[in-house]
Amino acid sequence: MKSEQKNLTYEIEVKPGEKLNLPESLLESVGAGHWIITIQQKAKEPVNTRSHDAFLKGYAPEDEGLYDDYPTR
Repeated sequence: MKSEQKNLTYEIEVKPGEKLNLPESLLESVGAGHWIITIQQKAKEPVNTRSHDAFLKGYAPEDEGLYDDYPTR
């Protein structure tokens, strides 16, 4: 008997007052056999922390004009 591992991942949102309702396609894909079903809460979306503050904070008033284009001769 040859066994094949099948991994299925579904994202489901359950709103307050609702009960868990599994998609029909999931129910159809699970047949006879031994199964391990794991339910875990989805991690929160990461907050965008990208900014240019480091550059702006590293620029001192005495650096004014330092990066300006040189005049053409």
